[in-house]
Amino acid sequence: MKKIEFSKDEKAEIVSRIRAYFDRELDPIGALPAEFLLDFFAEETGPYFYNRGLRDAQAALLKRMEDLAEDIHLLERESKTSGA
Repeated sequence: MKKIEFSKDEKAEIVSRIRAYFDRELDPIGALPAEFLLDFFAEETGPYFYNRGLRDAQAALLKRMEDLAEDIHLLERESKTSGA
């Protein structure tokens, strides 16, 4: 699997949020430690979140495909009963 990487702007936003969380809930943390923490979580837990997102997307797509297949089936029965 390809390494999870963030753009410079995304990384800055995430680091800012990590630092705000530490300021609120724990002890203040510098930008560099927050960046290291982000890299650690991206590497260690990122694949779990990524895979969960893929499974959720696949389930949503399968549901839509089932709905579409049913809609087509309903159209076919409607077409047969209308004499067309």
